Amino acid sequence: MLDVMYPFMAFMNVESTRCYIDDLYSADPEKWLQSIRCIKNNVIGSNKQKECVIAQGILPRLLQLLQDKSVKTAVRVEAAVTIGSLAKGTSRHIELIITAGTIALLLSVIEESDPSLIDACLCCLRTLAQHDTKIRNIKYTLSQLEKLLSFAGPAENMLRQSCVASILIAACRGAQEQNDLCTVHAPSVLASLVCVEHLAVRIPTLTCIAAMSFNNKAAAMEIANTSYKDIKIPYVLVELVSRDKPIEMQLEAAKCLTNIHRAGVIPSTDPIITYRTLPCLVRICQTEHTEEQRARAADTLAYLTEVDSDLQQTAAISNQLVSSLATLLVCEGAAARQAAFRAFASLGANDEDIRKRIIETQLLMERVVQGLGDNDENVRLAAVRCLHSLSRSVQQLRTTFQDHSVWKPIMALLAGSPPFELLSATSSALCNLLLEFSPAKESMIQQGVIQFLAALTTRPEPALRLNGVWALMNLAFQADQKVKSNILTALETDQIFRLLADMDVRVLMKTLGLLRNLVSPREHTDNMMTLHGPQVMQAVVLVLEGPHTPEVKEQALCILANIADGERAKDHIMENEDVLKKLKDYMTHQAPGLQAAAIFCIGNLARKGEPGAFERQNKLKELGMINILHQLASTTSDSLLFDRVKSTLTHFPDL
Repeated sequence: MLDVMYPFMAFMNVESTRCYIDDLYSADPEKWLQSIRCIKNNVIGSNKQKECVIAQGILPRLLQLLQDKSVKTAVRVEAAVTIGSLAKGTSRHIELIITAGTIALLLSVIEESDPSLIDACLCCLRTLAQHDTKIRNIKYTLSQLEKLLSFAGPAENMLRQSCVASILIAACRGAQEQNDLCTVHAPSVLASLVCVEHLAVRIPTLTCIAAMSFNNKAAAMEIANTSYKDIKIPYVLVELVSRDKPIEMQLEAAKCLTNIHRAGVIPSTDPIITYRTLPCLVRICQTEHTEEQRARAADTLAYLTEVDSDLQQTAAISNQLVSSLATLLVCEGAAARQAAFRAFASLGANDEDIRKRIIETQLLMERVVQGLGDNDENVRLAAVRCLHSLSRSVQQLRTTFQDHSVWKPIMALLAGSPPFELLSATSSALCNLLLEFSPAKESMIQQGVIQFLAALTTRPEPALRLNGVWALMNLAFQADQKVKSNILTALETDQIFRLLADMDVRVLMKTLGLLRNLVSPREHTDNMMTLHGPQVMQAVVLVLEGPHTPEVKEQALCILANIADGERAKDHIMENEDVLKKLKDYMTHQAPGLQAAAIFCIGNLARKGEPGAFERQNKLKELGMINILHQLASTTSDSLLFDRVKSTLTHFPDL
């Protein structure tokens, strides 16, 4: 029930109000119809009256009358219509209606035979389906889906067809629901509906096709292969993106084709995508269209071009798209700004020239910085992703990004407890802002970014752990010894070991990359190993002894090679018999990468002309490593490995 009780102000007076309510509960069935009609007329267009009706407990009575098969059809129809009117209120009203079991009741009533009652229930179901409520546990059984589809055939009226298409949109919330619709042959019904020459049917049908094919290859494949009158759905959609069609239809059809493409069914090289879908979306981004239309086109364009560099390049040079998107950034609607940032993020994902063109657009970077502080959370997230995409430019990191001090709003976003998506996107951008050549690096270190990233590596979400250690790896590259020591101090040994045991191999690989950067270049190796040698060696051995792939173990051997490059750091390897034995074993491993890394490490240990070189060379000979090198030189067919072996042998001067 609602917390506040409001008077039934829409009625003429208190007496008549009480009368109509009393009539609804009267023992005389003849009074019910008039009472419901009065309620229906008074709640139309007024959320306050809807709230009042629900607060006075009238909804359960309406549901009871709708359910009762002994009640006159006219009363049940009016009850369904009134419930549908109540469902056009606030989100709280809708949730209360759904929680009361309304959807299940409506689905049971449409099993009956009265056409007017079925139509009223379908309309009510459509209204409930069109609202994005917090309730996500609504599931349709296969039999219920089949029943709904039975009302959408070519012989049915357009009202039913439109209702069913709208209801099915809400039944596409995930892969299981999408697959269920395929099981009951929904694509065949949708194929017929999309050919109905009426917007009220076509638009929800297109929306349903887009929802059903989103991120589901199996469903998208079935849709793409379904025909109506020998014409497959994609070819029907191609006709609907033509200039002469209503903009709403073009947008929905383009979204369908985009989702089918992104599901992996239509390749990006197909003319359907390159010559019809992409140009349609670019065209609707232009300023002659409404803000809402442009925003929707930009949002779909962002998804279409997100992962394909060829589509990005084609779009970027099309019809002054970049400047058109830039104008969306000054729109009042948050959806427009969000869509523009998303489109810029996709366009600039891979190509340096496109990024340069975007950044050089007048006031673009100012808009991005403003977007990072936007009041709307979705706009902030899109702006961060745009910044992340543009930050892949080395030149821009050194110039434009520094000029606009983009690191300041980024650090501000990390304050407090940002939601996961924003934290993930922002930490991804940090990975680029902390590269060796980024001028922002020093300022961010002073603001405590090392401690923040170290804390990020302890998060339960793999994506956040990955970003944390990745950014630290970038920060450690060619950093001074103080920064490197601060990183190790912030992480602590136990956390490094936890990262090396991470189930996500990406986290493990970046952790190894971090360790590799910490012990290089050569002038830092001895100092870092003096301070942290035992921990680093223990970490390397942990990986070499673990059940890891050759690619992972190769990174561990590369760390050993860096350690072997130091003057005094070599002793950490030479004094560890277990590590030397592992190096010997990897020299004959079946993976060429492991062989080459192990041999490179041996070469650094044996390098002539350095203090203690003779003793190290003798010990390596005693372990039989020279024999292995000679054997490899005469048997290997790998030219790169052969060159590595010959180079290593030159460090043993008496051979």
